[in-house]
Amino acid sequence: MDAEGRWIGRGEALTRLGVKAQTLYAYVSRGRIAARPDPADPRRSLYAVDDIARMASGQTSAPDSASLVLVPVQGAAARGEASILSSVGVVAGGRLFYRGLDAAQLSQNATVEDVARRLWHLREANPFPGLKPRVDAVMGGSARARLYAALGRRAQEDAPSTGRAAADLRHDAASVLNEAVDAVAGPGPRLHFHQRLARGWKVLERDAHLIRRALVLSADHDLDAAVLTTRAAAGGGAPMAGAALAGITTLAGSTLAIEVASVSAWLFEARRDPAASVRRRFETEGTVPGFGTSDWPDGDPRATALLSAADLPTDLAAVLHQGRAVSGHEPGLALALALVARRLDLPREGASDLLMIGRLTGLLAHALDQAIDGSPIRARLRYVGPEPGAN
Repeated sequence: MDAEGRWIGRGEALTRLGVKAQTLYAYVSRGRIAARPDPADPRRSLYAVDDIARMASGQTSAPDSASLVLVPVQGAAARGEASILSSVGVVAGGRLFYRGLDAAQLSQNATVEDVARRLWHLREANPFPGLKPRVDAVMGGSARARLYAALGRRAQEDAPSTGRAAADLRHDAASVLNEAVDAVAGPGPRLHFHQRLARGWKVLERDAHLIRRALVLSADHDLDAAVLTTRAAAGGGAPMAGAALAGITTLAGSTLAIEVASVSAWLFEARRDPAASVRRRFETEGTVPGFGTSDWPDGDPRATALLSAADLPTDLAAVLHQGRAVSGHEPGLALALALVARRLDLPREGASDLLMIGRLTGLLAHALDQAIDGSPIRARLRYVGPEPGAN
């Protein structure tokens, strides 16, 4: 059994199930029991305790989404399915939790480093003190281009994750995050990450807490394509930076990232005449940008937590008030990030940069979770093209 009791060896699994080895292997191949290589001996496998308990009790359905998420591949008659075990974050009861703690509550005081240590499952060790800026820091281009370049360089430099000690992988993740922040903010004094970004963006020290809150609240959000991509890369042996780069570039094409960019652009117009702009959008499109989402029918707690501390100026507050009144919905995270970016007078893509840097912490958490303690991601590819040899 591993240190946390989440995985057990074959002998104990067979005893608990009361079956033969062939039956156990059949359960694994059918996706009913998760398995992963034994870190102490990759020739052997460990099996998920929760799955074994469910099978032993006679339950054949999957557990709830807090422990196992089944992700259907969309289109063409659902050609495949990936099964992923995660202990990073989960949405439950209309709230977002980071390893069991409410993300909105954490954002009140926690730094990015605090949240990283929690998501990366570091109880006592702290990999951040002593990290230094690189002499050859990435320069030039947009913040996103510099972020991609920093991750790409580290992906080329670092060793694959396969077979490496957990402590070494976590140190890599901390170093990668450190260089990524420097790529966006520029090298400087070794302050907290949010303070370094505030310094790079020339944000007043008294307002730097809004950057901290935005980064913390953006760190993770259940399962999406960016998480799946990150975990698949890490599970395949990619370095931490490589897995994070795969995830962050996927995030850039996500619905949320597109919405953040769209809402940010609209906000430049809306703040000049909030009432007219909100009314015009609602009349032509039936919605107001940034308000209401099916993912959070009772309101996004991340947006609520961020905006409650924003102290918006009159014009931005009017956009928020008019949007609520006309749409009948609460703002989502995309609008909250856009409002805070304008409140702090960040660069035009500032809201998107906040999302990217914030999510990088969570994507590194998923890369670590998969490389250190993750079962293989099982996915089946079904060929539906022309018959081999056909003209």
